[in-house]
Parts: sequence; C-alpha cells; structure tokens
Amino acid sequence: MSTPKKPATEQVKQAAADVAEQAKIAASTVAKDAADAARGHADAAKSSMADEVSGVASALRTAADELRNGSPQERTFGQIAEGLADASDAMREKDLGELVRDVTTFARRNPMVFLGGALLIGFAATRFAKASSEPETASLPAPDHYSNMHGDV
Repeated sequence: MSTPKKPATEQVKQAAADVAEQAKIAASTVAKDAADAARGHADAAKSSMADEVSGVASALRTAADELRNGSPQERTFGQIAEGLADASDAMREKDLGELVRDVTTFARRNPMVFLGGALLIGFAATRFAKASSEPETASLPAPDHYSNMHGDV
C-alpha cells in the first residue's frame, strides 16, 4: 500500500519544484524589467540634467563675454563655464554608476570645494525655482472685502 503513495508524493514534490522554478523565473523577469525601467528613467534624468548644466555654462559664457576683457570676473566666469561644459559632456558620456563614483571620489578628496559647490548649486536651484514659479499675486489688485461685507459696492 505504500507504493502508490510514493509516486503521488514525488509528483507533488515535482509539481512544487516546477511552480517554484516558474516563480523564480517570473520574479527574475519582473526584477529585470524594473531595473531596465529605472535605468531608462535615470538616463533620461541624466540627459535632462546635462542639458541644464550646458545651458548654465552657455549663460556664464555669455556673461563672461559681456564683462571687461581680462578682468578677474571674466576669467572666473569663463573658467566656471568651461568646467560646467566639461561636466555636462561627462554626464552624457558616463553611466550613472560612474558618475556617482566620480562625485564620491571628488567629495572625499576636496570636501570643502564639494560642500561649497553643493551650496552654490542649492542656491542656484532655489533661485531658478523661484524665478520659474507662477507670477506673483501682488501685481493683481486685491479684492475689496470690506465693501462687499457691508454692502457698499
């Protein structure tokens, strides 16, 4: 009587192993798809950021061109513009992992420069966000609540 149970037990074990293998394959496929989608979004964000940095570099070049030729400000703006243009090119050419490693290495070697740069980037981002936000409501005439409350129109 024990012989009929053994093949059924083996069948159940085999079926469970098959289901587990299928689940593993499905999970691997989902993980790969998610990683590909995340990589695609990161690449799009990286490209967008490179475009922004390139735009800032262009604006700094324009500002440097308008300054007195040979002045310290003109040289500084020009150097910053070139550095940003190089950074923009590097963003386009490197993958996200390489960029993170490069920034981490730079931050460890030059912590004060890194913190100062992060402060400047934060300041610039805040100014940019404020400048591109909706127009101020101060330019619109304020409603006359007092006269509406008392029926004076």
